[in-house]
Amino acid sequence: MNFLAHIYLSGNNDLIKIGNFIADGIRGHDYEHFPVDVQKGILLHRAIDTFTDAHPVFRKSKHRLHEAYGHYSGVIMDIFYDHFLAKNWARYSDEKLEDYAERFYQSLRDNYDWLNPKTQAMMPSMIGRNWLASYATIEGIGMILFQMDYRTKNRVSMQNAVNELQEYYTEFETEFTAFFEELRAHVQQKMAIL
Repeated sequence: MNFLAHIYLSGNNDLIKIGNFIADGIRGHDYEHFPVDVQKGILLHRAIDTFTDAHPVFRKSKHRLHEAYGHYSGVIMDIFYDHFLAKNWARYSDEKLEDYAERFYQSLRDNYDWLNPKTQAMMPSMIGRNWLASYATIEGIGMILFQMDYRTKNRVSMQNAVNELQEYYTEFETEFTAFFEELRAHVQQKMAIL
């Protein structure tokens, strides 16, 4: 799962969302230096990643990309799954995606001091290009993959994965829908014990 799903799965608590959002940049027990709700978000992020990486449906989706993109196939699938969440947003939320994204961006601004330097550096681009709302279109996914290529020095030309997204669109969407229902149930259980 990429940014949008992690934020969405955090519920309505802004600090849990922040923790979930910054979690990739927090190593080991460093999360213990944050407020309790940010800690919960970091731990929730880790639980979501563990569940996702081991899930047979996600692995099936990822397998379609593995030959062409190797290690990056999981990263690409995370972005593809965010696409299907954004595309079908009305199924999961009563709030418009654009409004939801703007509220989250404001939360980033309001909680700037809790963000790690990597996230602080990424914020202007993320907000300026409205990454969260851009997931809803194939063009937006192409832009995100292009930026990923830039950050990884174009190791595997991830932007070309838009071709596989279009070729296997129905399969990916069906797999996402089934997987996401299970993930949402898993997150509800996890949130109850965090």
